Formats: sequence, C-alpha cells, structure tokens
Amino acid sequence: MTTLATPTRSQRRMPAPLRRFVGNKLAVFGAAALLIFVALALLAPWAARIDPSLVSFTDLRQAPSAAHFFGTDELGRDVFSRVIYGARVSLSAGLISVTLALVIGTAIGLIAGYLGGWIDDVLMRLTDALLALPFLVLAIALAAILGPSLQNTMIAIAVVTAPAFARITRGEVLSQRGRDYVQAAQALGAKDSRLIVRHLLPNISGALIVQTSLAVANAILAESSLSFLGLGVQPPTPSWGSMLNAARGYLADAPWMAVFPGLAIFLAVLAFNLLGDGLREALDPRGQRG
Repeated sequence: MTTLATPTRSQRRMPAPLRRFVGNKLAVFGAAALLIFVALALLAPWAARIDPSLVSFTDLRQAPSAAHFFGTDELGRDVFSRVIYGARVSLSAGLISVTLALVIGTAIGLIAGYLGGWIDDVLMRLTDALLALPFLVLAIALAAILGPSLQNTMIAIAVVTAPAFARITRGEVLSQRGRDYVQAAQALGAKDSRLIVRHLLPNISGALIVQTSLAVANAILAESSLSFLGLGVQPPTPSWGSMLNAARGYLADAPWMAVFPGLAIFLAVLAFNLLGDGLREALDPRGQRG
C-alpha cells in the first residue's frame, strides 16, 4: 500500500501532480536511489578508486575490506569498481533501448489509432504477434541472431519493448480521438500532423511517461539476463549480468562476487518500479486534489 505523507505548506504551493509525487515516500525513495545510480555511473572514474579491469593474482577472491569495499573476483579485480562501471552499461542499455522503443512504438500507435481502418488492423496484428511471444525469449533470440554486443543488446530490447508502447499509445489515441478539443481542431482545419503533435501527443504523454519508467526496469533485467548468458556486453567490460555469471562457480567460497552485482540489479529495478508507480499516481487525473 502506498505511503502518503501529509503535505506541508510549501508543498501545497506545488502543482497537484508534483505535490502527489513528493507526498509519496516510496516514489521519492525510488527517485533518490535512481539519482544515486546515475551519479555513480556518470562519476565512475572518480567514484571507483581502482581500474575495474586491473587483474591482480595476489588478490584473488579477497573478502570485502578497507582496500576492496566489495572484495575481489576470481581474477583479483575490484568488485566495487566493476559494480559502479557496470551501472553505466545497465543504465545506458535500459535508457537508450527504451527511448528507441518509445519513439518507434509511439509512432506506430499514433498512426494506427488516428488513421484506423486496414492500417490499424495490420499494425496491431503485427504488434499482437510480438506481444504473444515471451519478452525475454524474444530478446534472447534477437540478440543471438544479431550477435553478442551492447549495441545489439539495446536493439533487441528496443524491438521487444516497442509493441507495448504501440498498444498503449493506440488505446490512448482512441480514447482521445472523440474528445471535443480534437473535433474542434478538425473543424478549424488543423492538419493531421499538427493535430497529432500539438494536441493528441501532449494529452497522452502521462501514460507514456509511466510506461517508460517501468519499461526501463524490464530493460535492465533483460540486459543483465543477456549478459549473464553471454549475449550482451563482452569481457572485459564490466556488466552486472556477466559478473553474476562469473560468480556462479564461487558462491560457496566468495559469495560477495554474486551478492553485490545482484543487489545492484535489485535496487536499480526497484527504484524504477517505485518511480513508475509514483508517477502513475501523480499523473492520474482522478488523484487527490487540494
């Protein structure tokens, strides 16, 4: 159940959506955690004291200590540095792939919902076909076909994520198409492109923003899974998924090799999910007012 704080006097001066978001403690926690991840990823060269690819055969599988906060891995590399640099891979894969999916899916949904007819039928049947396949299975298949690399991983994730944006966009357009403001714009002679960009798109942006934050969480999980299977970013570039794969053989002797990258995945996905839930409540026009 969502925890809502009593609004202060300064919060009452905020716009209603922002006030609802700030009053949601879990959403604020998610946003704060996300900001920390982004800051660590951007400041990785300064936040990580040791080169994440530096091999030290004298420090193999060392337990967490003052010298190595998260311990070392099977090659003596600093796990703390690799987790921080891994944030760059996971966040960039999540954000870039979802942004690409947002653009493609929104365009398809706008065209299908606004034009209707046989165009709508064709585009939605293709979308339904992709949605019928399990998300991760389709991502693995595409990544295997394209080849293992971070770029191909982002393309695969974007392809399997776009149908959800297309379906949501189409539904929102259909609900807005009969509204008075759309009919008024049409009566005034507004072109289809202007009506879509200036009128429809801003009014459906709330649902797309919420879906984007939730999709990034799924994209991070997908990237980690692909890297775990060897289909994502390739060594020696650190990735949370590949770190978990390397730690499989050392769970009894060096559990920290799996605990810290696994915890990073958990916290990043949790942060985006909490942020998405908070945005959904904040942007809900039926939400609390005051």
